[in-house]
Amino acid sequence: MMAPKVLISDKLSPAAVQIFKDRGIDVDFQPDLGKDKAALLKAIPDYDGLAIRSATKATEKIIANAKNLKVIGRAGIGTDNIDKDAASKAGIIVMNTPFGNMITTAEHAIAMMFAVARQIPEASESTHAGKWEKSKFMGVELTGKTLGVIGAGNIGGIVCDRARGLKMKVLAYDPFLGEEKAEKMGVTKVELDALLAKSDFITLHVPFTDQTANILSAENIAKLKKGVRIINCARGGLVDEAALAEALKSGHVAGAAFDVFAEEPATDSPLFNLPNVVVTPHLGAATTEAQENVALQVAEQMSDFLLTGAVSNALNMPSVTAEEAKVMGPWITLSGHLGNFIGQLTDEPIKAINILYDGEASEMNLEALTCAVIAGIMKKVNPDTNMVSAPVIAKERGIQVSTTKQDQSGTFDGYIKVTVVTDKRERSVGGTVFSDGKPRFIQIKGINIDAEIGANMIYTTNEDVPGIIGTLGQTMGANGVNIANFTLGRAEKEGEAIALLYVDEPVAEPVLEELRGTGMFTQVKALEFDVT
Repeated sequence: MMAPKVLISDKLSPAAVQIFKDRGIDVDFQPDLGKDKAALLKAIPDYDGLAIRSATKATEKIIANAKNLKVIGRAGIGTDNIDKDAASKAGIIVMNTPFGNMITTAEHAIAMMFAVARQIPEASESTHAGKWEKSKFMGVELTGKTLGVIGAGNIGGIVCDRARGLKMKVLAYDPFLGEEKAEKMGVTKVELDALLAKSDFITLHVPFTDQTANILSAENIAKLKKGVRIINCARGGLVDEAALAEALKSGHVAGAAFDVFAEEPATDSPLFNLPNVVVTPHLGAATTEAQENVALQVAEQMSDFLLTGAVSNALNMPSVTAEEAKVMGPWITLSGHLGNFIGQLTDEPIKAINILYDGEASEMNLEALTCAVIAGIMKKVNPDTNMVSAPVIAKERGIQVSTTKQDQSGTFDGYIKVTVVTDKRERSVGGTVFSDGKPRFIQIKGINIDAEIGANMIYTTNEDVPGIIGTLGQTMGANGVNIANFTLGRAEKEGEAIALLYVDEPVAEPVLEELRGTGMFTQVKALEFDVT
């Protein structure tokens, strides 16, 4: 088996390059390639992984030409330079490294808050110029002031902790922050309007999304407490820069400190050249420690995924730890087989997918298992579908996906049951993983069975009458088809019955037609499963 190939197209730590090599990855370090779009477009088909910083733009065109690409790793938090929708549709995992530069970015926000509170940059420039304008640069203390933190996640949480150490009162606006967590952090959870009205300083720590874009709009800036100072070391586009500039000129806002801008590189901004406005060129993560951390982190994450299937810090797929990957591997395989079984049997449009997780299965990473089920179902639509692209395809088709979990309810330690709903019918299949690690089908259409899953199978349904086994065996034998395993099941005597044949080779259509021609079967279907 050939080693996975990774391209590093931006500047990355030599230690990160060595991690790839030490893990057995074939790594190609071309730190300036990301700046040459044509060269990157030509090179990308050869690689399984792409490791980048901010210079490389993983556009839709690049992704469309990345025929073998499985993962894009961003050494840093921001992924604005990656077309995540295109990557998801192509089944490519997009990872970032949110923890490598958390402290560095939080410290920069605190530093910017000090700088704008004491007008340090302007005072420094004045003093360098030989002036001694001591009375001109009157500042304010941070102690006892109220800091409003918009976004109290990883970085915002560190800022809250540092601010409390400075004896500041901290208000936090974050829809995902619970009251219990806020109390533990020592902050007061408030709504946005309350934060705007009460804060002496406001710092932003949210990603740029449809919900957060322009969160400090002209309307919200008008609600700010007079004399407030604004710090943004998160993302450009969170603040209406023109409206803020007017508020600074009018004196309603006393100062601002910005590390990020709506347009970057920022060679011009309404905030430039205004008094008591501190600006830096997106330095939030610019420390030697952070650059080393994110580089090492992305190398480890990408290596783990390419070698073991472990997924960390993915933006378009549930994370699966290395430990989970070992335990869940057979269950993920089973989930794919269950979905694939139903997908191959269903010709009409699917309206809904309902998944039941029982016992042991209910305690696993259900997001990952669900993605595997959907991927199995969607393979009929697109054979290249995987756990990344499948949910996107399902959503585009308007398919409703629901999951239920329950305590162990039967003889098996755990099982998964998948039901699809169409305008014409509901179809279900259940399966489990035995102690040997092999997935099994244990129920089809409510009929209990015990069927080993093979690469090539034949599925039949019929009324429970004599002669079915003989007909199947005789037809297969007469056509040179060897049966590896044969499983039967029925709902009740003389009721509906099913058969699953695990055969050594694909069965030709004329053989299936011969079975149908006997008039003994209501359905005859050849199935294929990836059991490699």
